[in-house]
Amino acid sequence: MDSLFAELQVGALTVPNRIFMAPLTRTRAGEEHLANALMAEHYSQRASAGLLIAEATMAVEGNSAFWREPGIYSPACIEGWKLVTDAVHAKGGRIFLQIWHGGRACHPALNGGAQPVSASALAIQNDSVHTPQGKLPYTVPRALADDEIPGIVEGFRQAAVNAKAAGFDGVEVHGANGYLIDQFLRDGSNHREGPYGGSLENRARLLFKVLEAVSSAWGSDRVGLRLSPLNSYNDMRDSDPVGLTAWLAERLNAFNLAYLHLMRGDFFQQQQGDVVTPARAAYRGVLIGNMGYTAEEAEAAVRECKLDAVAFGTAFLANPDLPARIRAGAPLNAPNPATFYTPGPEGYTDYPTMQG
Repeated sequence: MDSLFAELQVGALTVPNRIFMAPLTRTRAGEEHLANALMAEHYSQRASAGLLIAEATMAVEGNSAFWREPGIYSPACIEGWKLVTDAVHAKGGRIFLQIWHGGRACHPALNGGAQPVSASALAIQNDSVHTPQGKLPYTVPRALADDEIPGIVEGFRQAAVNAKAAGFDGVEVHGANGYLIDQFLRDGSNHREGPYGGSLENRARLLFKVLEAVSSAWGSDRVGLRLSPLNSYNDMRDSDPVGLTAWLAERLNAFNLAYLHLMRGDFFQQQQGDVVTPARAAYRGVLIGNMGYTAEEAEAAVRECKLDAVAFGTAFLANPDLPARIRAGAPLNAPNPATFYTPGPEGYTDYPTMQG
């Protein structure tokens, strides 16, 4: 596993290994959307990751999609996240915050009755969302007007400013998994006309404006981006996901980002294709792979220069000492899906290390 344990320059950071922790929504922030001491314990337990990427966090207030997810839009949010960053840094770790807007995945029952927004007035089909009233079907969003989009961009910029104040080492822009930026990127959810619809250039316009704004607030070498061109989660499709990947990878070189974080597959196996190869061919920066990698596959991918690092999700969820286990060839704890989104420490901070 020598390749996974080689140092890597990730933008402004030098990280000690290439075993990253993927962002994992765990809904432990409570009704007020505030990071807390329990979350600080969870992340600090995993500080041996080359880089921790914290969970999807509301950039703009009033856009909840998970009921108890955290935010980064207020002084109280900043203070809550300081507990986390202080705890991670005390263990010698490095942590980025994933900043996010749920778009049509938000629900009126979670947001004071407010109608969600999206690229187009198309609802997520054949799925439902957890709310205080139980599971409810998704509602039809309204299409954002062109003149509303600068406000969304400003929300991301302010979120980056707030993340810096909270002590994070950088931010990851969430452009994946069927949330707002992804809703603009993929033609299955973007049916609009005008400057934000139709061509690849237009569909990527929101993403590029967000990257510019966030980089202006922080510096592009502390900004990452996550994409999921194949993932059908949240009722997503694209007519040419491989072409979209190659086009974006080439265009993203101009932004000098810390990294590009690429989800390689589809949770539901509805869309197939190789997006890693065209991304590696076109993108000249740090490329992080994600989705279903074993330690052995990750080691081979890094050794063969197909990737620069690999982000592990459920393996890191269940194994706070994952790098040590990989180095030792030790068995892994199995994750418990029943506690992924429940409140409290069970299935969150109580997974054992090799030492117990």
